[in-house]
Amino acid sequence: MASNVNPTVRRRRLGQELRRLRELKGMTAEEVAERLLVSQSKISRLENGRRSISQRDVRDLCGVYEVEDHRIVDSLMQMAKDSRQQGWWHAFGDIPYSVYIGLETDAASLRVYEPQVIPGLLQTRAYAEALITGALPETATTDIEKRVQVRVRRQERINAEDSPLRMWAVLDEATLRRAVGGKQAMIEQLEHLEAMSRLPHVTIQVMPFSMGAHPGVNGQYAILEFPDAADSSVVYIEGVTSDLYLEKANDVQKYSVMYEHLRAQALNVDQTRQFISDTAKEYARSTSS
Repeated sequence: MASNVNPTVRRRRLGQELRRLRELKGMTAEEVAERLLVSQSKISRLENGRRSISQRDVRDLCGVYEVEDHRIVDSLMQMAKDSRQQGWWHAFGDIPYSVYIGLETDAASLRVYEPQVIPGLLQTRAYAEALITGALPETATTDIEKRVQVRVRRQERINAEDSPLRMWAVLDEATLRRAVGGKQAMIEQLEHLEAMSRLPHVTIQVMPFSMGAHPGVNGQYAILEFPDAADSSVVYIEGVTSDLYLEKANDVQKYSVMYEHLRAQALNVDQTRQFISDTAKEYARSTSS
């Protein structure tokens, strides 16, 4: 479940407020950087929530923006303090996609398209372990186990009794055909996937190969939405060495429209469950032959 204080979300919210104050003052990020004798990139990172924001940063920026209301300054200072706390995922050490985990932990809904593998929130432990091991062949066993533990912990958002994450997942047929961990592991994974699809807050659809070209051919992405209207939706695109987060309303709108086209072209919920069941039976027949 999401904690009351999520440092990732606090940083985003604080960054958005600092950007708003800068724009009200009619200043560019370059002008602010010159006033504070810092780099323009630092101001940009503070505003997009990718960098930890100190109370000193807030104090200096409020001075530049001539914020005279002490209640506003005190509120921003508290947000800066909260943003420096550690989320549950920090206990596992350096996690490369920690920003995403922070957003996912506080999100109200998640729409994801996956062309290659089962989404992390829907993976069995055996599938996750085999996937991480295969994807990171030079990683130490202890680090693989750490990543598996993080993935299992993330799944608490789906299974939470109080305000579980609402999830839509469109999966390319390839995610079912790729035998990650072997055929028996895939049978268990597909049975788990079908069971998860019966939860009232989880919707799963499969995009069959027969559909041909479709709006998802360019690759994986996820759209996260938050319960607080102050937190803008985010499009997340996973990368090999770095990830991409799109927050501009126009970008989010384009990906949202593309996602609706995906859902319309994919098999419906009942057809998807049958497809998953049939695929699991194919694995079972091949293991017994």
